[in-house]
Amino acid sequence: MQFPESWLREFCNPPLTTQQLADTLTMGGLEVEELRPVAPPFSKVVVGEIKEAVQHPNADRLRVCQVDAGQGALLNVVCGAPNARVGIKVPLALVGAELPPGEDGKPFQIKVGKLRGVESQGMLCSARELRLSEDHGGLLELPADAPIGVDVRSLLKLDDTIFTLKLTPNLAHALSVYGVARELSALTGAPLQQPKFASVALGHQDRLAVKVSAPDLCGRFSGRIVRNVDTQAKTPAWMVERLARCGQRSVTALVDISNYVMFEFGRPSHIFDLDKIHGGLDVRWGRPGEQLKLLNGATVTVDDKVGVIADDVQVESLAGIMGGDSTAVSDATRNVYVEAAFWWPAAIQGRSRRFNFSTDAGHRFERGVDPSTTVEHIEHITGLILSICGGEAGPVDDHAVKLPEPRPVTLRVARAAKVIGMPLTQQQCADALARLGLDVTEGAGTLTVRPPPYRFDIAIEEDLIEEVVRVIGYDKLPTTPPLAPIQASLRSEARRSRFVLRRLLAALGYSETINFSFVEADWERDLAGNAAPIKLLNPIASQMSVMRSSLLGSLLQALRFNLDRKAERVRVFEIGRVYTRDAAVATTDTTVRGIRQPMRVAGLAYGDVDGLQWGRKAPGSDFFDAKGDVETLLSPVKAQFEAAEHPAMHPGRCARILVDGKDVGVIGELHPRWRQQWELAHAPVLFELDLDAVQARPVPAFVPVPRFQPAERDIAMIVKDKVTHAQLLAAIRSADTSGLLRDAMLFDVYKPKQAAGGVAADEKSMAVRLTLGSAEATLTDEQIDGAVQAAIDSIAARLGGRLRG
Repeated sequence: MQFPESWLREFCNPPLTTQQLADTLTMGGLEVEELRPVAPPFSKVVVGEIKEAVQHPNADRLRVCQVDAGQGALLNVVCGAPNARVGIKVPLALVGAELPPGEDGKPFQIKVGKLRGVESQGMLCSARELRLSEDHGGLLELPADAPIGVDVRSLLKLDDTIFTLKLTPNLAHALSVYGVARELSALTGAPLQQPKFASVALGHQDRLAVKVSAPDLCGRFSGRIVRNVDTQAKTPAWMVERLARCGQRSVTALVDISNYVMFEFGRPSHIFDLDKIHGGLDVRWGRPGEQLKLLNGATVTVDDKVGVIADDVQVESLAGIMGGDSTAVSDATRNVYVEAAFWWPAAIQGRSRRFNFSTDAGHRFERGVDPSTTVEHIEHITGLILSICGGEAGPVDDHAVKLPEPRPVTLRVARAAKVIGMPLTQQQCADALARLGLDVTEGAGTLTVRPPPYRFDIAIEEDLIEEVVRVIGYDKLPTTPPLAPIQASLRSEARRSRFVLRRLLAALGYSETINFSFVEADWERDLAGNAAPIKLLNPIASQMSVMRSSLLGSLLQALRFNLDRKAERVRVFEIGRVYTRDAAVATTDTTVRGIRQPMRVAGLAYGDVDGLQWGRKAPGSDFFDAKGDVETLLSPVKAQFEAAEHPAMHPGRCARILVDGKDVGVIGELHPRWRQQWELAHAPVLFELDLDAVQARPVPAFVPVPRFQPAERDIAMIVKDKVTHAQLLAAIRSADTSGLLRDAMLFDVYKPKQAAGGVAADEKSMAVRLTLGSAEATLTDEQIDGAVQAAIDSIAARLGGRLRG
């Protein structure tokens, strides 16, 4: 919100400089984001009247003007503006004047010079040359009653400052110049100029039939008919100037009046062309399928969640947001209906975003607008209409059907002192609240406040505490060191931090990504097999409509983004939260009922393992590269991998990850269907694990270095094709009853194309190296042979294998 300082000081004028004023507002919670002058510095620019304008003897586009600047003698000024004519008053830069800097950044000084042989004793200025606007189509024409010779800065009140405030949503009562002045008066103690709304004289008794059918939409609806209005009347210069300094361009007199009152008192209003209304007005919820062409030219379709103002034939306005084109005032309008209403904030909130636009009116109504002043503001708007556009006013119709009931809020002085962190007396709290214009009732150590109708933000005790501390002043808060004992929170040695995991994955060549938790619904269906994802009621974009239950889609999007920018090797990971439905979850300070929010870590590998190099041919990343990374990530915990199926992964190249028999994640190659859909030249390998399982690690237990050399034996077992590596090692380890087996590692697999060497067509040979040892003594041949034979017998019994001859 922006406004000129001069307008603010008309309501409240404390003895403060501009910067002090801005600092006071900021410390009071109304952050002043920017201060900028209305006009840049310039000097010796006065009002001049052109008395004579003749053609330049040596130039077709120049004129020689005789200008009266109030100095007795006329000044000879050469000018090339197309609108330089006799009788107008324009800014005249006298000799010695300094104009605002040009594109080179240097001030421009006016000197006596000659243009095509004719002496020029100054310069007539456009608005752009004075940096008042970008208009350079001609001279800036000043009011006809402007005194000749007066400094233009004082005439146009250019020694003013534009305040830009960054207001939080709870400060709806400060969305007007008067609202800010009311806050400034409370903060400084300077008197506030209370507005007076005089009733206008009635010229007729006509009324428009109005029915409020939805009290939960509109609590109060006020309006009146004004006849014989001159809609082509010109908006006064003072109003145009103030609107411009609030960032609002002038449109027509009626529109400008409505906007002016909105900026002045925070009261959005609407003016209908009375003759275009069919019958009466009905304030109601919309009906599915109803359409309305708005003032901005867009046509929208409403439903029963959007409030409207309709007549007997059609919808005429979006309630509290924007009027319709069919009843808009035009140059041909003669009779108007002026409306001011109170719309319930909950009935307006979010409606503008449905139609992808926002308005100043909607911005105010969805935060709350004072319902008690609709009639007074109608009188104020009517008075401006009659003074600018003429006309005859009718009586005000006021329909108050359901107004907010102020609920008393109690402040405990002791509680306020504890929260604020400084000693407070009851009198201090009462004075602070009274300065804000709040109705305060004192009790024993308590203050009870009935919020005024313009304060929608006061609902709980903490709201009053905030009001007290900002009026007393945040700069008054003492610097108090903490008194609570400080106790370090030590993380268990059996749990790794997320930072350690990030460092580990980065050391493996992965780059971290951070993605939105909002994803496309297609990702959840295709990649997570989630047919009923958690949907957002108000998504920020159509492609971000559901909460993710897997991190894989986000990583694939990051891969696609990098491939589009010619990346050949991509290895990325993310540590983030996912969201799944779980009826067992209850609402707490960190959870939401029915939604489980676990943390997961996921990674993606695409392209060559080591990138381009000369030492060896660079194969692409495969399942076993990523499997090694997962084992490193889980180390020293030993994980088991079992064949599995996953919606996002290749049916034959996917495994679930088990730790101590518990399923903690999945790893696999992207499904060919999704690889084709994402237009990937190679299939990436992905993995996703529960973060808790990755963070857990056993506390190291130290053992002495073995004193005796281990023994190694190799065995080759013939087994069926369906036997897996994990099954083979499990059979070997189950046979180690003596505790001599230190390690078993598969080092060769032989599968002939046809039956040969004792290996059938449906069989394969798996060679395993057994490492045996004891901490007590060197193993004997009998012990070694016994351990090896036990392993062979276990494989034969459990898997039907036999020793390869």
